[in-house]
Amino acid sequence: MPIFLSAMVQKKVLQKLTNPELEQYLRQDSRFTPEAIKLAAEILEERDRIFTDDEKFRIREIIRTKNEDEERKRLEHEELQKDHITDDPAAIRLHSRELIMFFGLCLGFLSGAVLLSLNLFKLKKYREGTCIIFLGITYSILQYFVVPLLHETKNTGRAAALNRNPELLFAVMGFLLLYFLWLETIKKLPYRKNSLLVPIMIGLLSIFFSYINYYGYSPSYIFVILAR
Repeated sequence: MPIFLSAMVQKKVLQKLTNPELEQYLRQDSRFTPEAIKLAAEILEERDRIFTDDEKFRIREIIRTKNEDEERKRLEHEELQKDHITDDPAAIRLHSRELIMFFGLCLGFLSGAVLLSLNLFKLKKYREGTCIIFLGITYSILQYFVVPLLHETKNTGRAAALNRNPELLFAVMGFLLLYFLWLETIKKLPYRKNSLLVPIMIGLLSIFFSYINYYGYSPSYIFVILAR
């Protein structure tokens, strides 16, 4: 919705409130948005509410503080989303986020979870790393049983949009879960990319196990596509 339409809708909603209810928007501890506070003051003025200079200054300060808080939260959110790769030689070496996401999407959630766990072990976050390993195993077991079940459901003609391609569904869910786990555990830590030796070994193991079970279950979405 365009900004001006959103403002019009919000103003119409606020116009239904009584004056005492609108006054609540102008309190120092107001939890409402800057736009809502501004609109509440405008509506009160339209209803012949006269603000003193001190009140106008206080309202402007509330709106300014709210805007600054929202901008700070926006910048913090953007900073959290960034992948903080650096060339600083003093930075710790970790397996990169993009590599973990690639492994999780293409080679199976467990392979990405192992790489993320190795990062956490290196950061001495042993409990988090162990939990993610167990999560990876649990996710793979769930995938092993649920994917055939969804295929059977599809074959009986009761397919929904989500079970037409259950392998892709699990791959995307695993990708998103790894992304969330990275944000929650690694956060804004600057790091350098680690050696590719371990990821290559994990990738080869994943490919090998998928190959020996070529037409059966595979956590790798790539092999599922090739087997078809």
